[in-house]
Amino acid sequence: MFQSFDSSSDPSLASPRIAALRAWLAANGIDGFLVPRADEHQGEYVPARAARLKWLTGFSGSAGVALVLSDSAVIFVDGRYSLQVRKETDPALFSYDSLVDNPPAKWIGQNLKSGTRLGFDPWLHTTGEIDTLKAAAKKAGVELVPLEENPVDAVWQDQPAAPVTPVEIQPIAFAGELAKDKLVRLAAAIGADGATHAVLTDPSSIAWAFNIRGNDVPHTPLALGFAILAADGSHRLFMDKAKFSREVEAYLTQLAEPHQPEAFEPAIAELAGKGARIALDPVLAAEKLRMLVEANGGTVVAAADPARIPRATKNKAELDGSRAAHRRDGAAVVRMLCWLDRQKPGATDEIEAVEALENFRRQAGEETQMPLRDVSFETISGSGPNGAVIHYRVSRTTNRKLGDGELFLLDSGAQYQDGTTDITRTVPIGRPTEEMRRRYTLVLKGLTGISTLRFPAGTRGADIDVIARIALWAHGLDYAHGTGHGVGSYLAVHEGPQRIAKTGTGKLLEGMILSNEPGYYKQGAYGIRCENLILVTPAEPIAGGDIAMHGFETLTLVPFDRRLVDLSLLSAEETAWLNAYHARVLAEIGPMLDGSDLAWLEKATAPLA
Repeated sequence: MFQSFDSSSDPSLASPRIAALRAWLAANGIDGFLVPRADEHQGEYVPARAARLKWLTGFSGSAGVALVLSDSAVIFVDGRYSLQVRKETDPALFSYDSLVDNPPAKWIGQNLKSGTRLGFDPWLHTTGEIDTLKAAAKKAGVELVPLEENPVDAVWQDQPAAPVTPVEIQPIAFAGELAKDKLVRLAAAIGADGATHAVLTDPSSIAWAFNIRGNDVPHTPLALGFAILAADGSHRLFMDKAKFSREVEAYLTQLAEPHQPEAFEPAIAELAGKGARIALDPVLAAEKLRMLVEANGGTVVAAADPARIPRATKNKAELDGSRAAHRRDGAAVVRMLCWLDRQKPGATDEIEAVEALENFRRQAGEETQMPLRDVSFETISGSGPNGAVIHYRVSRTTNRKLGDGELFLLDSGAQYQDGTTDITRTVPIGRPTEEMRRRYTLVLKGLTGISTLRFPAGTRGADIDVIARIALWAHGLDYAHGTGHGVGSYLAVHEGPQRIAKTGTGKLLEGMILSNEPGYYKQGAYGIRCENLILVTPAEPIAGGDIAMHGFETLTLVPFDRRLVDLSLLSAEETAWLNAYHARVLAEIGPMLDGSDLAWLEKATAPLA
């Protein structure tokens, strides 16, 4: 199994750890310290060595910040984790606040006294974050102190070592473009930004640019490291050479000068000392890098990671791979849903459902000679009230039976070498209530609205997020997460800059893959989410119109549960879309199935009246 169901969160461990941290801070003249859920690369997944927030507090979510002061501590999380954080941490030690509505910078301005010395690790905060924190701190009279040593590391006695896993080359058949050609494009972009060099801090960008993959963090095939790309083509890669086979080292040496990680800081200082203009992405680059450049006489150029948009706009090989991955994955999920339908209410539980789905994915990979490499995130398998916890992670402690009259929410994904998948389906166990059916249908209307949308060039994710919420809003309902995130090509299942959300300011460009996942969550009762992955298609003219319009191609191929659809709430156009989608699922997935699985799919995709 790629997933562990052991609950590693023990709130009782936090008290002595917080005490040790406070003792270190007091001994070093620091009044408080920020502990983000981040490593030097600002990725969603961090290696065990960098899981400082979880070690210190018990909170295991993918987004959060703790602020520890001498006599109090607060944890900031977004709406996905408002329930989870209270279950995993000790409320006697921590108060809780919103990472969105009242983030640390705002909280600091309202709560810290003038003269407070607030420490931070400059490797774990981006330049953009620090700019915001500095402005708030200055206004409040707070001194923001960058620390040479992370105090959590200083008190973490059994901190794991840095990961060293093999690097592998991503074949051109899946990458679609040679790394040398990508690097030529990136060098030109660096020059166009007015820089002499750019630092790639995001391992996904390094993986894409050099056509490599690794296994340094859970569920995302990344090799951790840094790269300094140069406008003149003299690129350098900083990565532990213990990760390289002879073949990989020979391959990478043709593209860049390989160096050990400890050479990275001196290299930045050296370039800055020669007057280099070094591009750093304010959203991704650590404050430490800006400090190094400026301290050594260089110039920081604030510019987006040059690989980010090229990586997000998939080429033909990447899109063909994604479509193949979704057909394979669709067959696996259909088999799992068929299996689930054969189980009597109360006969199976959340963990057994996760294990069954992973086994079906392995089987589908074997049948198509494209093995399942990993899950793309820990499966969200929530029955009844657990489904209302937006990013619920089942453990042996929280595991529930799938009970009669409940809803079961299953959000999962897979990593295949040709593509990354992410799908959510909500199904009834036994007979659903009319309220469940109505609210499920309102969520489905939101998914349909996004799926059928046409939009002009330049449209941002923030411009269309409301489409997914209109039906829910009309009934006084909503959900506390974005509608869609970007998805990589055998890379991160949560990829930027593309997203469909109130904060989605990036343009939706041809070739971008996003999720489409509206939801509804009734605390203590049930959760509903419907999710497909969608692809931004080329802008095309519409008959009788003046402007060419983009649209979305749906990649995910799994039916929605007919038992939860209230046809009286669907328009004729929405019903037609659902019927056409189901017909396509049967046409593309049906040939991959037989026997009872095929019979189940035929019934599940039969036209709705």
